[in-house]
Order: sequence, then C-alpha cells, then structure tokens
Amino acid sequence: MSDVCIIGAGIHQFGRTDGVSGVDQGVAAVRSALSNAGVEWEDIQFAYGASDAAGNPDTMVDRLGLTGVQFINVRNGCAAGGSALFSAQMAIRSGEYDLGIAVGFDKHPRGAFDAKPAEYGLPEWYGEAGYMVTTQFFAAKIMRYMHLHGLSREALGRVAEKAFLNGAITPHAWRREPIDLETIMQAPMISDPYCKFMFCSPGEGGVALVLASEKKARELGCTPIRLKAATMRTRPPGSFEVFAPSVDIERGGTATGLASKAAFETAGIGPEDIDLAQLQDTECGAEIMHMAENGFCADGEQEKWLIEGRTRIDGSLPVNTDGGCLACGEPIGASGLRQVYENVIQLRGEAGERQVPGNPKTAYSHVYGAPGVSAVTILER
Repeated sequence: MSDVCIIGAGIHQFGRTDGVSGVDQGVAAVRSALSNAGVEWEDIQFAYGASDAAGNPDTMVDRLGLTGVQFINVRNGCAAGGSALFSAQMAIRSGEYDLGIAVGFDKHPRGAFDAKPAEYGLPEWYGEAGYMVTTQFFAAKIMRYMHLHGLSREALGRVAEKAFLNGAITPHAWRREPIDLETIMQAPMISDPYCKFMFCSPGEGGVALVLASEKKARELGCTPIRLKAATMRTRPPGSFEVFAPSVDIERGGTATGLASKAAFETAGIGPEDIDLAQLQDTECGAEIMHMAENGFCADGEQEKWLIEGRTRIDGSLPVNTDGGCLACGEPIGASGLRQVYENVIQLRGEAGERQVPGNPKTAYSHVYGAPGVSAVTILER
C-alpha cells in the first residue's frame, strides 16, 4: 500500500484574536495550506473538518468556493483534529481520492470548558457534584500516578518551564514569555498539585494540512512528508479516562496505549526510532503520563528524563517543541492538527529558532480527549 503524503501545511495564530471568528481562522489556515502546497481550492477532491464550538467546518465552502466538494465534519472531543486527519488519510489510502484537506479550528469563550454530563452518558448528579470540572479529574489522576511511581511535584513544574521556553520562540504560540521553575512552583494553586501555570487554557486557532497520494505528489513535483501511520482508538475496559467516576480494580490498557501500539505496528518502527514527539499536554501531568503510555519511557522514569533535559529541543527526544497546549492554548478542533503541523515544519527543517538539531527524519504526534479517545500519527521525511 502506498503512503499518504502531506504536501501543504498552514496555520492561523493561536491564542486570542478579537474580531476574527473561528471559521475565519479556519479559512485563513486552508488558504495558507493550499498556497504552501501550490494547489487551488478547486483542485481539492474532499475535506474533513474538526470544530467543537466555532461552527460547522463545511460552512467554509461559502468563502472558499462552492465546488460541491465532499466535506465531512468531525467532533470527537480533544482528539477531533487527529480524528479528522485519520479520516482524511483513509480517503486517499482507500484509493477513492488523490488530493484532499484536513482542517481544524475553534474559538472558545474565556474560562474553563463547560462540558455537560448528558453529552458523555453521565447522570446529572455527576456534574452537580463538580466532577465535570476537568481540573479536578486531572489533578486526582496525576496525584495517583505520582504516588504510584514516585514522581515529585517539581517534575510537573519542569514540564511547564519547558513549554513556556519553547513557546517563547514559536511564532504561532499564545504564551510567548519564558517562566522560570521557581515562579511556576510558587504560583497560586488551582487543583492540588496543579498551580495556574500547569494547565492549558481554551483558546483560538486554525490549522490545515493538504494530503495527496504518492502519485499526485509526484505529479505536483512536491517534496512530501510521508504519513507512515495514523491511528485512532477508544478506551478499553479498566482504563481510567476523563469523566470516569472511579478506577477499576482490574486495570486495563488505555486508548492512548492502543492507538500508539497500532501506529508503531503500521509504521514498522518503534519508539526508539522517533526523533521528536508532540504529546497531549492539557496539563503538565498529561505530558508525563503520555510519555510512558506512548512507549517512550517506563512509568516513573519521567522525572530523570526531565532533570537531564532529554525532552528539551536539544535533548534526545524533544517533546512539544512549539510549547504544546500549555503555551499554545487548546482550541479543540485545531490542536491535534497543530501537533502535526509542527512535525511537518520540523521535518522540513523550517522551524527557525525552535528547529530540532540533527536533521530529524521521524516525528510522532498524539492527541487525547474525552471520554477516552486517542489519535496518533507517525511522519517520516
């Protein structure tokens, strides 16, 4: 089976853009990606779009052109962007189409996400008791993980310090000021053990990627980035995911573990072959836990990795090189595609100040969302 190629990538600034709608940001990203690929909207045979709060992506055809293109909307929690890309690559891999686009955007109101119990199959009492406030769930989950694997709270601070350091040198990032470890650790507490610098914030942004078959990429004369694997999985029995009211005694795997295993099997490589990675970091502990769930280290090794700087841009496995969700914020529909955009830019050697040294050849992205869905991609230059 031939590879799917990414031949164009476009992004709209993340953060807050007053007076610009979410759809506007998606349209800007699409136009940027088309220009980057050297194709026109009229050439696009299909599109998959992701948005949670800013409207239906297919409404963009009013602005881009009423070509009758097949356009499917995806809403899949914080994994929406990764799910849209998974669906888009299948349209080419199946042989149905040769050229398409995946686009994600969002524009969330200020403040925390306001998820409703009924949307996740939960009784109303769950929300009335405050459990829909995800800061509390994430805090409880990382507290348990730190206890089980002997990690300190300072490890969380080191993740945040790295994120803001990387965000400071990333043009599309929202938070562009470095914050030192001591300031992070002394910041006001939100949900123990997390302080205010350890969570990402809902935000705004748009990303688009142009995908092509190998044949089409050759016809266009592009130098592609190859999508060696794209997987998406849901939670197995015994997993402990967002909005879970308890932990099963008989523990199972995780949605992330399943998606990661399938991606490595499809790509025919292992975690040791990856040169850089973008991992879901809704909060600092998520990056730590996802390092292990994606197979890059054993549970409990993360603190040593962080102290030694292995996940910094000049480390042995740079993680979240553009600052991740912590520095970029989390517009749900765009976040998973932002990770892939960052990997494309890195593999092309176009990342400027944040360029990973050593001419990286492989890149990994992982996005995770409620109520336990994960999408993984592996790119190769």
